[in-house]
Amino acid sequence: MLNFDEKRKLELHALDELRLQAYESSKLYKEKVKSYHDKKILKKEFKAGQSIVLFNSRLKLFPEKLRSKWSDPFTVKEVKPYGAIEIEDPEAQRSWVVNRQRLKPYLGGEVERLCCILS
Repeated sequence: MLNFDEKRKLELHALDELRLQAYESSKLYKEKVKSYHDKKILKKEFKAGQSIVLFNSRLKLFPEKLRSKWSDPFTVKEVKPYGAIEIEDPEAQRSWVVNRQRLKPYLGGEVERLCCILS
């Protein structure tokens, strides 16, 4: 009977070691994937006077697949803290504040002008 108890204890210790090994390897894997992902993220920095395009996030009932979701180039008027950016529409001469995540730098080329009415 003692032999069976010792054998069972050894099996339990072996299972604990395997569990700890799996935990460590998954932890290392997650760290590697996170570092790889973080390297691929590009920081978007905007300056006053820079041309940018705005993501149009309005809900549409009948979306047009070929229509761009990025609105015509706007100009950065002021960069505020915590990701807020004031942009200006050069044609309508009005400005408003948007989140930095909705913007990307304008690199040139034609962009379909989307009309947006703000209240």
